[in-house]
Amino acid sequence: MIVCAGEMESFEFAKAIGIGMVEPAINLTKILLNSKKLPKKIIFIGSCGIYGNENLLKIYQSSLAFNYEISGIMGLSYTPIKINLPNVSQKTILINSSNFITNSAEISKKFKNLGFTAENMEAYSIKCVALKFGIEFESILCATNYCDENAHENFIQNYPKAKENITKYLKSKGIT
Repeated sequence: MIVCAGEMESFEFAKAIGIGMVEPAINLTKILLNSKKLPKKIIFIGSCGIYGNENLLKIYQSSLAFNYEISGIMGLSYTPIKINLPNVSQKTILINSSNFITNSAEISKKFKNLGFTAENMEAYSIKCVALKFGIEFESILCATNYCDENAHENFIQNYPKAKENITKYLKSKGIT
């Protein structure tokens, strides 16, 4: 099953499930509860912002998504939720999800230092739902922007090409 956020990030071959962390969790759960047969895998496609100096418009694949909030990095909050970030090689992509987009190069560096490569609003909630249903999860994201002061403008500028890159990539892998 291929899913996407929807609205601006829609694909004709993917089910739109909502933006942010809550809508996708609710809508994907509804879809799965009403399915006669559960899929073996959920592939989430969309865009991502990059922490650090990775390549824009590159495809990033990962099954590792987490929710680590900026307020935690800044020491302004705590959570009773266990966030066990794996100690992985630099080739492993860790995706961070939040209902907000990072637009500070300074904070972006802190996420990078924790081992994160990219951020996407929906990946973590979709991963959580997939795992609760015993379904394999993977995200396939195209980098539209760096997580800095120009994040939104660069996302708007680069998203059309990112959408094209995702579509070409999926077709080359025989996924669509």
